[in-house]
Amino acid sequence: MRYFLFLFCCLSFSWGQNPVKWSAQARQTDTNTYDVILKANIQDNWKLYDVSLPDGGPLPTVLHWKNATTVDSLQGSKPKTGYDVIFEMDLAYYTQELMWVQSVTTEANTIELLIEYQACDDALCIFREEPLAIPTDGSLVNAAERDLTDVQLGGSNLKLDLKNTTFLEASGPSVKASWWRIFVLGLLGGFLALLTPCVFPLIPLTVSYFSKSSVSRAVGIRRSLSYAFSIIGIYALLSLPFHFLDQLRPEVLNAIATNVVLNLIFFAVFIVFALSFFGFFDLALPVKWSAKSDEAASRSSYLGIFFMALTLAVVSFSCTGPILGSLLVGSLTADGGAMQLTAGMVGFGTALALPFGILSFFPNVLRKLPKSGGWLQHVKVSLGFVELALALKFLSNADMVQGWGILPREFFIAIWMLILILWAVYLFGGFGFMHPKPKKNHVTQMALGVLVVLFVMYLGQGLVPNQQTPLRALSGFPPPAFYSVYETESDCPLNLDCYKDYETGRAVAALQQKPILLDFTGWACVNCRKVEENIWTQPEVYTLLRDEVVVISLYVDDRKPLSEAEQQTITYADGSSRVLETVGQKWSAFQAINFKSVSQPYYVLLQPDGTILNPPIQYTDKVTYLAWLKEGIDAAALSQSLVPAFGIE
Repeated sequence: MRYFLFLFCCLSFSWGQNPVKWSAQARQTDTNTYDVILKANIQDNWKLYDVSLPDGGPLPTVLHWKNATTVDSLQGSKPKTGYDVIFEMDLAYYTQELMWVQSVTTEANTIELLIEYQACDDALCIFREEPLAIPTDGSLVNAAERDLTDVQLGGSNLKLDLKNTTFLEASGPSVKASWWRIFVLGLLGGFLALLTPCVFPLIPLTVSYFSKSSVSRAVGIRRSLSYAFSIIGIYALLSLPFHFLDQLRPEVLNAIATNVVLNLIFFAVFIVFALSFFGFFDLALPVKWSAKSDEAASRSSYLGIFFMALTLAVVSFSCTGPILGSLLVGSLTADGGAMQLTAGMVGFGTALALPFGILSFFPNVLRKLPKSGGWLQHVKVSLGFVELALALKFLSNADMVQGWGILPREFFIAIWMLILILWAVYLFGGFGFMHPKPKKNHVTQMALGVLVVLFVMYLGQGLVPNQQTPLRALSGFPPPAFYSVYETESDCPLNLDCYKDYETGRAVAALQQKPILLDFTGWACVNCRKVEENIWTQPEVYTLLRDEVVVISLYVDDRKPLSEAEQQTITYADGSSRVLETVGQKWSAFQAINFKSVSQPYYVLLQPDGTILNPPIQYTDKVTYLAWLKEGIDAAALSQSLVPAFGIE
């Protein structure tokens, strides 16, 4: 849901960091037959992906046995399954540690194994290849720590003669999500809950009770504040169990976001919430719960005040439950896991508590509060339409994960438009469900209806194919632009002219006398798509990309094989070597060797002669990206070394 999703940052990552460390040992079981035991120690907060993954996700771990033949299947540690915040799907992965056992046959004294894998944390992914030479005498071998700053390239064109390399020591800014945002969203949810018929009428009653039952105004204020803080504490406590879940991480809790079965369940639950708001029936917690809390609230101590707050939470559940459910799902979908949920719950509780705390200081304001009445029911019905729209997101999640194709982007938007049109008709007095029709002459109500109609008109843009990706304000909520009823074939994002080979792009840039935007990206890089859809689509950014630079997009996870002539060997400082056999391997090594980085997205502005124009940048916000782009282009305009470097007339 767009209201709960955050853009997560892509942190700088040097080659010296290694989130996965491999070791191996071979044990002979028969003549020329060995059990190879593979172990991986995985850094905290990182995931190593399984050998079998669905299409559209990260690269699976692949074991290439160079001089051995496998016997039977891979045995050992079983992967976890959970929602991955980077790839927005359920994936199988390992954390902390894994151990695999593979039976192989070989006549060699050393078993040669190449491990291809992808590892990610909640913001960043790396692609690695780990060659292992495993002695058959039972010796333990650990993967070497390799430094690509000292690497020999046999007949290679991967090493560039870069200038202004001091820029590489600087790290471009990145966007980092913060808890205050989910707190604000929880606060907004709490304010909505205040306007429901389950909560609003209790405000003057409760404040008056504390004022009249206290021996002095000071005591009344203390008791009201205790009541307010108790409300905040109760909702904060609701998030506490999530902090004790085993290996608590957002990717575990986020299973509720795209797990097919759970999404269908939540789709049905939110439909039920909507029907409840529409007045077809009431949702309520067991009567025993409210009776117990009410009984405890009769005590005069501050503990009694706490139970009074608990009684409020219980009896108002029919109105607050759907809002809390939305907050729960949205918080766990965002980067941050249980802490995000706690921030959201505290925000929700704060909004509910504020009237009790403020009005205890200013009791005269009670007389100015609007009287309870039919308008509260109309607020409740309006929330029902919101819940109905939210329900559609869960169905969309299941649809995209399974690839059913029943809810492409345009169908999703069209159904949303229908829901909103019905809401507008309700606000204008067209019908009333189980409640009386709203009075269409109410100014606030009419204004809201007009806003809903305007939003419907805004959504209409999404029904028309547009390379500039309309509805960017809702990015992440509707299905992506490529999940469409229209044909979306394009070699480059936004139909830009781009090049998939560095040398080709460099020659074009020299001929056109333009700087190069070197775009290290990946087919499995979600943050790369976010930059392309949300930042590159900005008119000013798009114009610069189209007219002022030559875009070279290098896909580091491209498994397309290189021709035999293009394959090359790189030799590390420890004497080990590796053959680059795929396009992705080539560009991954190219990035690491020249720019000492293995993360994506990673953007470099440079001249065709190798002059770096400004510090490279990673995932960031549109304002920073535009400023960075302009800075590099301005620096290029001052350069005098474009054409002579290549001798192109």
